[in-house]
Amino acid sequence: MPKIAEIEPTPNPNAMKFILREPLTWGITRSYDKPEHAVGDPLAMALFDIEHVTNVFYVDHWVTVTQDGGADWEQLMRDLAVPIREAPSADAQSAQLAEQSSEAMDPAKLSPEDRERLDKINAALDEQVRPYLQNDGGDLYVVGLEGNKLSVHYQGACGSCPSSLSGTLAGIENLVRQIEPDMEVVAV
Repeated sequence: MPKIAEIEPTPNPNAMKFILREPLTWGITRSYDKPEHAVGDPLAMALFDIEHVTNVFYVDHWVTVTQDGGADWEQLMRDLAVPIREAPSADAQSAQLAEQSSEAMDPAKLSPEDRERLDKINAALDEQVRPYLQNDGGDLYVVGLEGNKLSVHYQGACGSCPSSLSGTLAGIENLVRQIEPDMEVVAV
């Protein structure tokens, strides 16, 4: 059962990041925008059972919870701490979870050329974008590559943050255009 080390605000005023002493997963990202998407994930379901919770995102040593803006953070954080503390820590089940994890986009279905393009784009995102988003309690993943259109999905605090759809998305598009000059990046 993970202990909460710190609770930090994020750039999104409706999201808080809980930093844990023990990991919940070993690199397996869990992100849910709706309670019905969290079916089968006991921690996320317990968090969605708390009034005002609109998004749950967690990986490794941290959990980011977003609210609808109608709750008092002080009380909400106390309520959220209970299921977070009761969640099982990462252990041997991580390998099983990794196998069950559904990929939004299966690289095996891409042509060899598109796979190479996607690998280059993901390498740039891993190096220059994801660490900053993760530091702020969020992340992003690529959900589609069709021709010159790259679709990305923000997770955690980034999912409902106003700057994600303005400055951050433009920065990502500029980065991707260094690799693919005609690429359009859209958030879905």
